[in-house]
Amino acid sequence: MTELLIKLFIKNSKDTKDVKVRLAYGNLAGIVGILCNVLLFVGKYLIGTIFGSIAIAADAINNLSDASSNIVSLIGFKLGSKKADEEHPFGHARYEYLAGLVVCVIIVAIGLSLAKESILKVIHPSEVDCNVLMIVVMLISIAVKLWMSIFNKKIGTRIESDTLIATAADSRNDVISTSAVVVATILCKVTGWNIIDGIAGIGVAVFILYSGIGLIKETLSPLLGKVPAAEFVNHITEKIQSYPRVIGVHDLMIHDYGPGNLFATVHVEFPAETPVIEAHEIMDEIERDFQKQEHMILTIHYDPIVEESEEVAKIRAFVSQAAKEFDERLSIHEVRLVPGKESSNVIFDCVKPAGFKASDSEITSYLQKRVTEWNPRYRCVIKVEQSYV
Repeated sequence: MTELLIKLFIKNSKDTKDVKVRLAYGNLAGIVGILCNVLLFVGKYLIGTIFGSIAIAADAINNLSDASSNIVSLIGFKLGSKKADEEHPFGHARYEYLAGLVVCVIIVAIGLSLAKESILKVIHPSEVDCNVLMIVVMLISIAVKLWMSIFNKKIGTRIESDTLIATAADSRNDVISTSAVVVATILCKVTGWNIIDGIAGIGVAVFILYSGIGLIKETLSPLLGKVPAAEFVNHITEKIQSYPRVIGVHDLMIHDYGPGNLFATVHVEFPAETPVIEAHEIMDEIERDFQKQEHMILTIHYDPIVEESEEVAKIRAFVSQAAKEFDERLSIHEVRLVPGKESSNVIFDCVKPAGFKASDSEITSYLQKRVTEWNPRYRCVIKVEQSYV
């Protein structure tokens, strides 16, 4: 069903990095969600009114409120697709992250409301209404919500949308809560213990709150600047190194301004003997290809690398090993040797991961000590940098 809807309503559906395609996916998910929730509302409300079931009519109102998360998703995708302007040169794609955050807050609010109602039911148990019609309507609701959860999760995963993944979690929570109501209702009818209804509600509320808080953390992460996936970083590095003359890549920084709106800077190493014009043409080609194929604005810093002498190669190998002995996550690049009469300067950059506990001075002191022990003539000039990937 999901693939059929995608085929019918989305052109170029495989190009999920394209802004227009993402918007089409978002619109499809939002409209389908609104239609499903409105149909559930109308069906439940009519059945509840005709047969005099307050429980079914009340659950219908809940479905109408569920449509709010779909409306928020629609608004988020629409605002996020706006083009860059003078006040926002990096675009508006982060609106989608904000929409996802709003959906997560709605989930937490529902969890708190359910917890309050359930606690009151435990303190003051009341008779639980149970009839065949009510059970059938709830089972139909479970089936529809389960499909909505799968539908939103599939599309959200395909276009890497935290908003739709949060919406899928909202539908999943409805499935769990309604299923718990069905089970609790039957148990209350069989055992006569009406307190079961409240206890089941508390359990569901705890799950919804746990889920909602976790989703809030995940949604906030890209807004705060989370580290890009290792696979994505490797893909960028390997792709750049596949171009002629390129011998190395370092100091990659990726800036996420919303889904499909990435900016990056990187230092690309070329042999020093490469003609400047040729190197510039290669860098231009790389930048054009990344913009067209990866939907990423890439800015390249040119680093000419002089062919290493045997002595510099030995220094690089030793310093790299020493850095790994201090911590496996440290790396070394741009090693140079400036000879002197009494001593020689060994110059290099040391890259550490974000949140590294050891201070810069501890790193440089250790490396200087190791190098001096290895060769007393060497004096280190070390620049410690933080990795952003």
